[in-house]
Amino acid sequence: MKKKVLFRIAVAVVILNFVVFGCRYQMMKDTSTSKWRTPAVSAGSMAQGLVAIATPNSVILSWRAESEAATQGHYNLFRNHEKIATLEFNAPTFFVDKQGKPTDSYYVLLSTDEGIRPSPSMGAGTLPWKELYLDIPLDKPEDAEVNNEVYSYSANDLSVADLTGDGSYEILVKWYPSNAKDNSQAGFTGKTYIDAYTMTGEKLWRIDLGKNIRSGAHYTQFIAYDFDNNGRAEVAMKTADGTVDGRGNVIGDATRDYRNSKGYVLDGAEYLTVFDGLTGEALDTVNYIPERGKVSVWGDAYGNRVDRFLAGVAYLDGATPSMIFTRGYYTRAVIAAFHWTGTSISMQWLFDSSKDSQSALGAGQGAHSLSVGDVDGDGNDEIIFGGATIDNDGQLLYSTALGHGDALHLADVIVERPGLEVFMVHETPSAYTKRGAQHAIELHDAGTGEIIWSHPGDNTDVGRGVTADIDPRFAGMESWASKGGLIAANGEVITSAKPDSVNFAIWWDGDLTRELLDDTRISKWDYEKEKTVTLMDGSEYDIASNNGTKATPGLVADILGDWREEVIWRTKDSRSLRLFSTTLPTQYKRSSFMANRQYRTAIAWQNVGYNQPPQPSFSLSPSQ
Repeated sequence: MKKKVLFRIAVAVVILNFVVFGCRYQMMKDTSTSKWRTPAVSAGSMAQGLVAIATPNSVILSWRAESEAATQGHYNLFRNHEKIATLEFNAPTFFVDKQGKPTDSYYVLLSTDEGIRPSPSMGAGTLPWKELYLDIPLDKPEDAEVNNEVYSYSANDLSVADLTGDGSYEILVKWYPSNAKDNSQAGFTGKTYIDAYTMTGEKLWRIDLGKNIRSGAHYTQFIAYDFDNNGRAEVAMKTADGTVDGRGNVIGDATRDYRNSKGYVLDGAEYLTVFDGLTGEALDTVNYIPERGKVSVWGDAYGNRVDRFLAGVAYLDGATPSMIFTRGYYTRAVIAAFHWTGTSISMQWLFDSSKDSQSALGAGQGAHSLSVGDVDGDGNDEIIFGGATIDNDGQLLYSTALGHGDALHLADVIVERPGLEVFMVHETPSAYTKRGAQHAIELHDAGTGEIIWSHPGDNTDVGRGVTADIDPRFAGMESWASKGGLIAANGEVITSAKPDSVNFAIWWDGDLTRELLDDTRISKWDYEKEKTVTLMDGSEYDIASNNGTKATPGLVADILGDWREEVIWRTKDSRSLRLFSTTLPTQYKRSSFMANRQYRTAIAWQNVGYNQPPQPSFSLSPSQ
């Protein structure tokens, strides 16, 4: 009863806000200096999608906008094949059908001077969700046993990509055993599985990574992307002897077992495999680079630092996506770029911090994640590898020399300043004080490494940090960390108070500032009262977050509907995923964030290491 009452109150607020907004709307523009404006990704890598959500008194509709370059035309909305509304082209792609019912079907047609363009949802139409979320059933792996220990599985990190080539996204799921280990912990682990599902819960395939791939947050980084630009995504990841692809084919020698007495895998073959996105079949397998070599050269002899892996996708030539796979970041750091030809894997370049004195400046600078974007305005992507950035040709662009950190963000933090910035927090005082001050919490120029501003960490490990535009009174983004207060884009402290969430960010309500996500709660910073206000409490929906104290969702991405983001959590029993899309009205219109290359590649690497929220290459600052 309580849930229904809260639901009806929320719906009433939605409708009231929509009436208040009335016919006001605004096109959101890319505000970055043109030299640094990241090109869009190809249309084949964007999914279109109409979302219809049934509420007690209406059906709320949200759909993809066309390119902002177009300025004429209108949208026709149909219910049960009868037109119910016509909206101007520049109006928000959001509509409340007060006569709608849960049994109705909907589609949208775009009419321009060139004619009528059918919506992908036309066909049989889009049926409303009966709840505020889409439930996606999963095939949970059975409990198993290793070394006399029984373990179970939970759905962990997710990604999305068009695996089938039908123009919509499918979901990839990494299954996490309950005995997964951090690299610093000895012990045997269960197998890691990677599944692919349609949005309706149809399982396309399952990849069994086998006993020679240890399970933990730092071991398996998978990337799903259309690497050969053929309209259908591939999936790439590290594999080993005994990995079984989606068609049941074994990679390497299934009889080999490289686990030592402590459960570590420090010997034996390592591979890199590209899998077909539709079938899960292994298309090509090569030796994994960066190779293991002698374990101790990575910083210890027992197996902690040698198996710290990251991965990503980068447009190194400005046109073709490349695969990025790495090894090590506390000491030696090696980063390799690969090209997928459509039939084979070929290496493009290798950065190794042990190669020469210049490359050595990149040692010890890695984070638990990476980011990708065009930081120097040449149209090609660079790799932001913690405090070091690798140019598109595999050479070190710069190093801040501030050392390892747990969180970093590449974004247009200072809107009036050309180019992008990197916000990063750092762990080790002996490293972050090297440049004559305590640069524990800092913002630097993404293209040069110049420190723009910094704040002290009181000689401690600053373990959390976020940057997002949460206060419209100040231009650009605000930043905060587990130490210190709320910092404006120019580096000045706004207030010693700060959000109680230092985790994820999400565009959820209708304005241009960003909301916060922590565990299963979406909240908003009330900058006037200097407190965090809950917008959605996930405890109502039987969902759970992942990765322990990191408390991250399965995925945050602009998957469906208008320009705002969706969030996917697992149910507590991991029998299904629940995809939530906002029902709050907006007066703004823009094309999908997925059309922005930096944002789209961020969705590909979001599952890597310590998951971080995606950032586009432009600012939506409402203060401009």
